[in-house]
Amino acid sequence: MALTDDDVREILRIIDDSQLEELRLDTDGFSLHVRRGGAPAGNPGPAGNPGPAATATPARDPAPPAAAAAVERSNARPAPAPEPAAAHLHEVTSPMLGTFYRAEAPGRPPFVEVGDEVEPDTVVCLIEVMKMMNSIQAGVAGTVVEVCAENAELVEPGRALFRVEPAS
Repeated sequence: MALTDDDVREILRIIDDSQLEELRLDTDGFSLHVRRGGAPAGNPGPAGNPGPAATATPARDPAPPAAAAAVERSNARPAPAPEPAAAHLHEVTSPMLGTFYRAEAPGRPPFVEVGDEVEPDTVVCLIEVMKMMNSIQAGVAGTVVEVCAENAELVEPGRALFRVEPAS
């Protein structure tokens, strides 16, 4: 029996409501590992509530930092096909399953807009996992040409969030 995305969301909700620090679940065709962690508390999240924050490295670096909330997921069904992109564009992708936010809090301006110049370390969005905010960086110098996800949308690992025209 393969778990659905709704099953995973429900597991994450239950973990979020619990006092668990870490959970590993392995079944036939499915593996889930969730670990809480983060930087010092007090960083406001999209809801404006103070809470722990963590930093995630760009998706091209396969090893997230130990402070990040890690969600590893494999399933027996094939991964969705990647979204088509122009060969020369750099895709900033989600390194984890979570909620995508374009700004650090409601009513605040987005981190980046189409046409903005970015550097590799420019924070372009946040991904919330179990009320921990993970900063996602551009990973390349260039110009944002497309925003590929909607604010407050659930995104999966590998999902394109932004497309960036690399600087010459």
